[in-house]
Amino acid sequence: MVFNYKKNRAWAENLSIVMQIGLTMAGCILFCFFIGFYLDKWLGTRGLFITIFIILGVIGGAVTVYRQILQTLDDPPQDKEDSSDGSR
Repeated sequence: MVFNYKKNRAWAENLSIVMQIGLTMAGCILFCFFIGFYLDKWLGTRGLFITIFIILGVIGGAVTVYRQILQTLDDPPQDKEDSSDGSR
């Protein structure tokens, strides 16, 4: 069974947008978690920087996801056929 991209184009594009948003959010949180973890380990604190940086990761991820959603909504839909051949 072969995936027919032309038939399922809208579904595949929506799935890729949802996956991109989820991975962006998770990546921001994990990146900030590891920064906080290593700062706590280096400075000898117990969870202070992990907490601070996880909160910053959630906020930063939310801002990035919000911008991605706005960019997706502002992009005009692509036509199936390109009308650049000069005929009207």
